[in-house]
Amino acid sequence: MENKQLNDLQEIRNLMEKSSRFLSLSGLSGVSAGIIALIGAGVAFFYFDFHTRYFNLNNYFITRSYFKWQSGIKFLLLDGFAVLVLALASGIYFTVRRARKKGYKIWDSTTKRLIVNLSIPLFAGGVFCLILLSYGIIFLVAPATLIFYGLALLNASKYTLPDIRYLGISEIMLGLTGSFFIGYGLLVWAIGFGILHIAYGSFMYWKYDSDVQDINNYRQ
Repeated sequence: MENKQLNDLQEIRNLMEKSSRFLSLSGLSGVSAGIIALIGAGVAFFYFDFHTRYFNLNNYFITRSYFKWQSGIKFLLLDGFAVLVLALASGIYFTVRRARKKGYKIWDSTTKRLIVNLSIPLFAGGVFCLILLSYGIIFLVAPATLIFYGLALLNASKYTLPDIRYLGISEIMLGLTGSFFIGYGLLVWAIGFGILHIAYGSFMYWKYDSDVQDINNYRQ
């Protein structure tokens, strides 16, 4: 009788958790996003390698007119936008595939709360980075993206897998560290969005997707 009561309580808890958390995230989403980010960083590296003047520390605090005429900045924005679109597309694909496989709902009130809590810090960070670019403070853009992205993950972690918070903390710490090392923004960005995503995604895939798992794996 006692075992049955414990099982019933556990089942109730699992059902409540399933209804309050977005559990469709796939580890492959993180791996694919990391690979795409590394490719984008590699493309940017080879481009700027042929334009070494952009690595001159004396040019970090540039004027507005200098910013407007630099094709390298435009290329960097396009490169980052392409990485974002491809990473989102791959993330949606693997998330939808996992949701269908596990029988989870893809769009419900929990998904909406997750997106809202994720979007607020991301939107604020995007505006802040644009402000930095408008003043020519390029060297803080890469660390700032990591910091705000980490804050977004922390803010959204209560609506999805709890492991997300550790990735968020890692992104914030890396962004703060990168703020002290002017001239290594591209490297820091590649580590944060590339290597950390691949490591996190691989761990999540091994933990949740590699074998048949049940909802007990998603407990705190």
